[in-house]
Amino acid sequence: MALTRELAELHRIVFSYPAIDNHAHALLKPEFRDVFPFEGLISEATGCALTQDAVQTLACFRATAQLAGLFRLDPKAGWEDVKRTRQAMNYDELCRICMGPTRIQCILIDDGLGTAGMCEDYKWHDRFTASPTKRIVRVEIVAEGILKELMDAQLLSHGFDPLSFFGTFRAKLTSSLTASALDPEVAGFKSIACYRTGLDISVQQDTVVLEQEFIKMLLQYESARQLRLEHKSINDFVVNTTLRIAGQHGKPVQFHTGLGDNDISLARATPALMQPLIKAYPNTKIVLLHSAYPYTQQAGYLAAVYMNVYLDFGEIFPFLSADGQRDVVKQVLELCPITKIMWSTDGHYWPESYYLGTIQAREVLFQVLEVSMRREELTLAQATAIVTKAFFENANRIYNLGLTPVMV
Repeated sequence: MALTRELAELHRIVFSYPAIDNHAHALLKPEFRDVFPFEGLISEATGCALTQDAVQTLACFRATAQLAGLFRLDPKAGWEDVKRTRQAMNYDELCRICMGPTRIQCILIDDGLGTAGMCEDYKWHDRFTASPTKRIVRVEIVAEGILKELMDAQLLSHGFDPLSFFGTFRAKLTSSLTASALDPEVAGFKSIACYRTGLDISVQQDTVVLEQEFIKMLLQYESARQLRLEHKSINDFVVNTTLRIAGQHGKPVQFHTGLGDNDISLARATPALMQPLIKAYPNTKIVLLHSAYPYTQQAGYLAAVYMNVYLDFGEIFPFLSADGQRDVVKQVLELCPITKIMWSTDGHYWPESYYLGTIQAREVLFQVLEVSMRREELTLAQATAIVTKAFFENANRIYNLGLTPVMV
């Protein structure tokens, strides 16, 4: 009877405790609500792999059932039924139906997805939370903006001095990142080096190589008038500059690790490659995003042995099956201190991503902790500490948010 009461109390806490969503993206504006395939809700695939294959996964079957329940559809409703129902709903109502049950108190939004005005401003999301939304600055987007401005000016002038160009870029990047670090609206930074050139980020920068890369970049830009930061030495320079400035101002730096679309090199997506970088910046808080799946244990190891490394267990909700999610959460807890773990939805575009990212995370965390309590491996107090730290306390401390949990 005592265990039954304790499990009931744990259930209450898991499903009611307010949460800080430490990594998410903005929702689409109403006029763009259907511009992207809705199947992106449950997969990072693209093309036919998304629209035909992703819907034939356990992750999609589970999401379909949960959304059918949320929208009060027949339990036998299928994926297309869910899509038709949401498309027919008033967008504001859809957002509130999805966001209401999440108990998300604060969202940290990376607003650098590059959707050309199709998404709402980060402050717009305050209508769904008890505490103000904060920004996460995506540093590659900042760097690209500066480089484009400099290259446009360069093409109007005569001659190109790569050393002077590098010096100007470095000064402008340092100034922009410092301004963001001092901005109270900015909770931290994020790097997508994992997508661009991989996580084997060099700590040492060679000025000569950088100058050569700037020349190549300028020639490519002159030809195509498009710029994407995918030159390794320049990417590495941007990341190192960010880590230095972030460390000076106490701002965490998030890194995309593991799980991503087919633009990523999976072999270079493991955070194990970041070990030299982690050692080089011991005063900078480094957050490994997306559970680093399928490299979760490696990420947990890094969080366990380095004071400045933290592990986010997000994006696996709803991308993995329930069994897969349970395995990942167990791997997170295998070695990683409970003071180092944080939860996120990686919510983006569709309000359903916030709903599924929250409800599935709460379900799975309860299931994992329940088993440990039944085995007498955890007390109720210990299990409760895991919940409150993972959902709220750790992010509140690491991002210096200064919030108090708002209990509903």
